[in-house]
Amino acid sequence: MESLLEERRSEWPQDTVGYRLYYLGGENPGVCRAELERQLEGIVGRLALLCAGYIWHNEAFRLQYTPARGDIPAHIGGVTNFGDNVDDEWLIVYLIQQVTKEFPEFVASIEDNDGDFLLIEAAEHLPKWLNPDTSANRVFFYHGELHIIPIPQNPGELSWLPASNPTILQALNLLTTHSDKCLAAEAIRKAIRRRIQSYPEKIHADQQHAYCFVPAGIAAVLKHRPDLLAPAIQAFYLRDPIDLRACRPFKHFLPKTRVMTLVTFTKCLYAQLQQQHFMPDRRSGYTLPAQSDQHFKAHALGMKLGELEGSAQYRELLRSAEIYFQHSVSRPKSSSALSPGEQVLQLLQTLSYSVEELQKEGDSLPPEDDDSWLDISPEELDQMLEEASGRKLLNSARQEEELDYDLHDVTKSMKAFVSKVSSHEGAEIPRSSAASQVQFDVNSFTSALERILGVESDELDSDDVDEEEDYDLLDSDAESDNKGGKLEEDMSAAETLENIRDYMEQMDQELASTNIGKSFTKITDEVGSDRPDITEEAEGELETDSEGNLKILPVDVDLNLVENLLESYSSQAGLAGPASNILQSMGIRLPDNQDK
Repeated sequence: MESLLEERRSEWPQDTVGYRLYYLGGENPGVCRAELERQLEGIVGRLALLCAGYIWHNEAFRLQYTPARGDIPAHIGGVTNFGDNVDDEWLIVYLIQQVTKEFPEFVASIEDNDGDFLLIEAAEHLPKWLNPDTSANRVFFYHGELHIIPIPQNPGELSWLPASNPTILQALNLLTTHSDKCLAAEAIRKAIRRRIQSYPEKIHADQQHAYCFVPAGIAAVLKHRPDLLAPAIQAFYLRDPIDLRACRPFKHFLPKTRVMTLVTFTKCLYAQLQQQHFMPDRRSGYTLPAQSDQHFKAHALGMKLGELEGSAQYRELLRSAEIYFQHSVSRPKSSSALSPGEQVLQLLQTLSYSVEELQKEGDSLPPEDDDSWLDISPEELDQMLEEASGRKLLNSARQEEELDYDLHDVTKSMKAFVSKVSSHEGAEIPRSSAASQVQFDVNSFTSALERILGVESDELDSDDVDEEEDYDLLDSDAESDNKGGKLEEDMSAAETLENIRDYMEQMDQELASTNIGKSFTKITDEVGSDRPDITEEAEGELETDSEGNLKILPVDVDLNLVENLLESYSSQAGLAGPASNILQSMGIRLPDNQDK
């Protein structure tokens, strides 16, 4: 069953989301289909009120009945290719969540090319056991809330939890009988709610109204079917030289019939169209005013909404584009096989419009929307990225000057970071720098070293520290049970230790004759005796005295760490780099370098 779902997902094109609604009310397959189709009508009617007038970027959200296949029961579902506009994907998440809230007899799952992308959104809050291998058939919306079916933590939980990943039917049964135990943690649910909390208001907030100087036929078509704007823009945006030759004739949209109209875009579609530089072919009859003209943008946008009727890419791409949401489930048979371009031609033949009336309307249009949001500063981009990741940090220079940056937090965070376990899957980021202190268990360290070297703790010694420090670090039980029968191994281990001591002595002598020690800030050089707390974090730096003997000068570890971090951060010159990436992942943002 799991392989069946993965097989279906592997067939999807890039930027595709799939969604399924499982009904908990019917058992008989025949009755279930009739009931599902009846429920489908109610769901579509409810969702039409939420997103009426929404312009889908590539394919529309569409629900349809899907019969049972293998271990997957019959359900209502669909697949949508959202293209470049990821907001379409999160709108679908919101719609699916609302369905399970208002139709409590439904359980929903949703995934895209990456799998359970909801878990990716809440990655910082997931339990350690949850990964792509263990998440199959565990993540669902039920009663409007995110649920994650847990794994058994002890033998007693095997009475109600499957030992391996559940099947769909097992998952549905668990949600109905143990929904309280399957409810996702509050932090996980909060992360998902934060991502969709702006809906449904965001549907209208993402609209962009702009003047366009277009042929009267296009103005009439877009007034009747605004959803056809998306395939027209996609055809222009993905054009190639062959497509441009199809633009020359403009058989159906003559330039002399152009009128000024107010067109509704999504911000993504508007940005795609506005940022494309294009000059019309002289043979087309279209001309553009000077760029200084106040109507230049309207003329340019309108010219780009012409036809690409001869484009092979147009036919292939636009045939998959869906019509408006109300038609996404049940469409008239006469139009079900028509491409968007053919639908436009059909509308031109059936719609009645007056060029004179449209010209009069163009003289009294409401103001268009400001598009200054297309240009953002680096600081605004940083703020957007931080808000998207759930971190609310202050970014303006004035606020940064007023903030009191505690460098101790920087050192604590870095120590917590290096103390975390890393593997081939990457480094684990501490979730709370304040609660993640460096822990050093002497007994565990000694035991691990004994296992590696095959010796007992009383044989371990180091000439890099005082005898008292050696004794405190490596003291262990003198009555070890590992003495007997290992004379040869002990001798070999002792010889290994002696070699290590000799090697360390040679390294110490080499370092003492270099300037490496001078590159570190030491307590006696910079700090003085008024910081007794720092000596706990200090390590020895070897130098020679006047008689040539080695002496230990304590190194200020915290101060050296901060200096190196600031130097690395400054060398990034405002760009992304290791210092800022590590610190920001732990919720710490350094101020910009204000030094001249």
